[in-house]
Amino acid sequence: MRVPFADYGAFPVPEGVDDTSALFVSDSVPTGWMGADLAGVKPGDVVAVWGCGAVGQMAARAAILLGAERVISIDRIPERLGMTERHIGSEVIDYTATDVGAELRERTGGRGPDVCIEAVGMEAHSDNTLVHAYDQVKQQLRLQTDRPTAVRQAIHACRKAGTVFILGVFAGAVDKFPLGAVINKGLTVRGAQMHGQRYIPMLLGRMAAGELSTSHLATHTVSLEEAPRAYDMFKQKTDGCVRADIRPGG
Repeated sequence: MRVPFADYGAFPVPEGVDDTSALFVSDSVPTGWMGADLAGVKPGDVVAVWGCGAVGQMAARAAILLGAERVISIDRIPERLGMTERHIGSEVIDYTATDVGAELRERTGGRGPDVCIEAVGMEAHSDNTLVHAYDQVKQQLRLQTDRPTAVRQAIHACRKAGTVFILGVFAGAVDKFPLGAVINKGLTVRGAQMHGQRYIPMLLGRMAAGELSTSHLATHTVSLEEAPRAYDMFKQKTDGCVRADIRPGG
């Protein structure tokens, strides 16, 4: 396989880090770490993470390693919530079972989280049927390109003068962006694409030291011929699929 700029974009995997674990350092781990790092998570912070997929889990783990006092992860898929609680050590909220804003205020003494990390992206779902239908119709009519449900929620939930980091993938324009809340609460809003070269060597070192575990993200191992089925499971969030490890010749 030809790898352009391999002397810049390829990194040696340390002894003791298996291939499956190292696989996720190419994407999910540095993306999640970047969210917590650039959001400025510091010791004593309360951090809320929207999304318990691979990136959300890694953002939660990064926040813990950066010293956050509490990390609370939000999702609706039972398998992902359970995985985040077991493997990451984060508190969890099922947003279909409670009012997320009220729950976060209760858990933070009425202030809201210091840092809110959105790790869902353009295909966000909502516990509010009307809001979800509104966003979906606007998206299908090309009146907006993305569904910003989780972004809105993060902005409204964040404490005054807190930070919201948008880590999920967005492509263009969104509707009903709560700009007034950003201004009136004095929030810092940031976002970025993953900076691989900046984070990957450090993260491989942390994995070798046992601080980061990623192998649990590979919920399915399939052959190359089964890749379409794996992508469908991932898209539809069926069979507890978080990530599929596709092995040619496997």
